[in-house]
Amino acid sequence: MFNCPLNITRTILLWRCLFATVFTSSLLIAFFASQPAQAQVTEYCQLSTAAAKAKEDLRLSALKGNQDAQNRYQQLLKQHAQDLQNCRNRTWPETQAIWLRLYPCDIQPGAIDEVMDRIVNRGYNQIYVEVFSDGQVLLPAGANPTVWPSVVRTPGAENIDLLSVAIQKGRQRGLKVYAWVFTNNFGYTYAQRPDRAEAIARNGKGQISLALPDNSSQLYIDPYNQQAKRDYYQMVQEVVRRRPDGMLFDYVRYPRQAGSDSIATKVSDLWLFSPATQEALFRRAQNNKGLELIRRFLGKGYVTAGDINEVDQLHPQESEPMWQGRISQPEQKSILSATQRQPLLQLQLWQLAVAHAMQGILDFVALAAYPAQQQGIPAGAVFFPDGNQAIGQGYDSRLQPWDRFPNSLEWHPMSYTTCGNASCIVEEVQRVLKAAQPGTKVIPALAGSWGKSMSNRPSLEAQMQGLRQSLPQLKGVSHFAYSWQNPEHDSDRKFCRVR
Repeated sequence: MFNCPLNITRTILLWRCLFATVFTSSLLIAFFASQPAQAQVTEYCQLSTAAAKAKEDLRLSALKGNQDAQNRYQQLLKQHAQDLQNCRNRTWPETQAIWLRLYPCDIQPGAIDEVMDRIVNRGYNQIYVEVFSDGQVLLPAGANPTVWPSVVRTPGAENIDLLSVAIQKGRQRGLKVYAWVFTNNFGYTYAQRPDRAEAIARNGKGQISLALPDNSSQLYIDPYNQQAKRDYYQMVQEVVRRRPDGMLFDYVRYPRQAGSDSIATKVSDLWLFSPATQEALFRRAQNNKGLELIRRFLGKGYVTAGDINEVDQLHPQESEPMWQGRISQPEQKSILSATQRQPLLQLQLWQLAVAHAMQGILDFVALAAYPAQQQGIPAGAVFFPDGNQAIGQGYDSRLQPWDRFPNSLEWHPMSYTTCGNASCIVEEVQRVLKAAQPGTKVIPALAGSWGKSMSNRPSLEAQMQGLRQSLPQLKGVSHFAYSWQNPEHDSDRKFCRVR
């Protein structure tokens, strides 16, 4: 039990000590209250609610013309940038990125600032800004030499360069800003040009990708077409001229078809029926017999023993049909009949057709990445880990040969599979890491929201914890997308009217 001191002198000294303590505490409270708000960060480098609100209040005051608020806001941006860098340096993963789409309304004063502040508040130190998608490009209408319309077509805003603004505003906050572009998917506007008809990919049913179910805006091009290559290369050069911190190439594939057609099992399922692709395929023949069999296989989807006999008679001076990748076995022709040779030849022709389609994708992304890589700007490819699967003698219809992407590209696997927990996501990423060459930078993309699960998809925290526990060697992770985390703010920006 506490006994109060009886000695009056000791009592006075005790009260003096207590008063001094309270007074000192009051001074400390007053001192710290006068200092700039420190970034109280959580486990994921996220700012406290109080710090985020203090910054937003200053932004709004600065927007109204308050110069003192403007100065303090700029000071706070620098401080939060440093705090974020310090936190990410000691927190897994070192790079935490988010995917972002900008809208015409983002040209309004303060709009980009608000978006970037929200991103920093969530602990991100990198953003992937959508620059080319759905047949539109994020270049100013007054300086857009590409074949695609600009995202911002507001009268009077022809010279506003939203991409350059995003890069500048992001870097001001310590963010690295990547340009995220669609690749083989050129968008529906490209199909409106009669002079580009031959550049569009076609399958053996005569379809273009716009004709597929639920695919009204995705137009895939012939990756062997020179005009398509020139158009795309020009767009990439314009983006590189803005000097983003990196470029990400998405839709590096063919369209995924629906139902049973999601597995390509026959030639007509492949996107080989546009002129440039066919001509390039024919050039893979290494003799006349090979060329004739390729033509017949492409035309009918198969070759018969009769076709093989006819080809032998047409070119008797040649030993056997040859094309790139086929190993010569001249003794087979003298020993085996055309009927016996037919199954193997047909299988090898099918494999040639699939390999040719995939090679078109690989060549196109190599060309696309070249302008960035020449300038020392990192380039990466975005892909589905299951997009390259062989299923029996068929293949995933997307024919996405990501396991053959070079290690000079960053690998961004979209690890979106769902099973109620993070285990299947970890397995997807493990499969990618196993296939990656030494030195490949692998940055998985996760889908979801902080603090809540969505449609059997665990929260971002759960997904991150799963990856950290199983694959701590990962240096970076990205989250799709800003619109999922801020649906109301994204909707307000998407549908607002520019004033």
